[in-house]
Amino acid sequence: MTGRVFIIGLGLIGGSLALCIKSEHQKCTVVGYDQDPEQARLAKMLGIIDMATESIEEEACKADLIVIATPVAAAVKMVHALSCVPLKKGAIVTDTGSTKQTVSRHGAMLREMGVEFIGGHPMAGSHKSGVTAAKKILFENAYYLLTPEQGTQSAVLEQLKGWLAGTKAKFLTVLPEEHDYMTGVISHFPHLVAASLVHQAAAAEKDSEMVGRLAAGGFRDITRIASGSPEMWKDILVDNRDVMLQLLEGWQSEMNRVAGLLHSSDADSIRNYFDQAKRYRDGLPTSEKGAIPSFYDLFVDVPDYPGVISEITGFLAKENISIVNIRIIETREEVYGVLVISFQTEEDRLCAQECLSRHTDYETSVG
Repeated sequence: MTGRVFIIGLGLIGGSLALCIKSEHQKCTVVGYDQDPEQARLAKMLGIIDMATESIEEEACKADLIVIATPVAAAVKMVHALSCVPLKKGAIVTDTGSTKQTVSRHGAMLREMGVEFIGGHPMAGSHKSGVTAAKKILFENAYYLLTPEQGTQSAVLEQLKGWLAGTKAKFLTVLPEEHDYMTGVISHFPHLVAASLVHQAAAAEKDSEMVGRLAAGGFRDITRIASGSPEMWKDILVDNRDVMLQLLEGWQSEMNRVAGLLHSSDADSIRNYFDQAKRYRDGLPTSEKGAIPSFYDLFVDVPDYPGVISEITGFLAKENISIVNIRIIETREEVYGVLVISFQTEEDRLCAQECLSRHTDYETSVG
């Protein structure tokens, strides 16, 4: 495709989309804006965008595609700002936010100007942020939800998919309200539960100082998502509050049900409760990318001697296998510990496992 693409917000998502669009459509021009001029400068220096601008108004009126890659609250304000700009007739505006009803509702003012607005949500992320973390493969095989309003012409939707083809994502089309409910269930609400578990542990530590020490390992893993950006999650939960309140009512009802099982000491029902949860959880896809970025952990049994970690990471570095995180679960003198190495993709984890099997005798496992 040819034309001019304007990306507003040059963080991880905006930068990665710029790379995908530039790679797929080499005759188009990608212009970028960020409220932090340093991010825009880096994006231009790294070749992520063709040009950087300090004026949204000047570039927006020239664009065939505008991507608003900002947090939810900022995206709504940006739609309002764009409604005051003489945008090209037939231009497409999309966003990348985690909630869709509010921004899509405000997008109606663009449609009245002869400009198409289609909400978007690429379900991909990273444990890094900023434009320097941008990568062309970020969205590969991830779900990319598009939320056109009823009445949007299919040709316009296909045109947007064409612009985004370089993401190699799996596009799904849903209504904005359906999007917000689904993501509320499998992303927003789990983040709220994780935060509440951390609050509960912090409160319990006042009565037993050992709680904080024991909260490593599994507890730290299941509450990992509570370390997300407080500012971002404040915006998401406020914007999706109706869905969250509905889910909270259901959760409270579920916990009352569990309390009833405990009060009755009904061992069979308690076992069935966990059995049903296990069967549903075990049936979930293991190779799909979901709404919450996954950790792909490799467990390596390692002896306790100086340099063992640098030895292992050295082997991985020689084969250009990127590591997201690394930690030791337990190690004592003359006793093997467990080194946990996290990767961004399952492919990286498999390559690492094969690499270590060639170069070491250490046992590895994936769970």
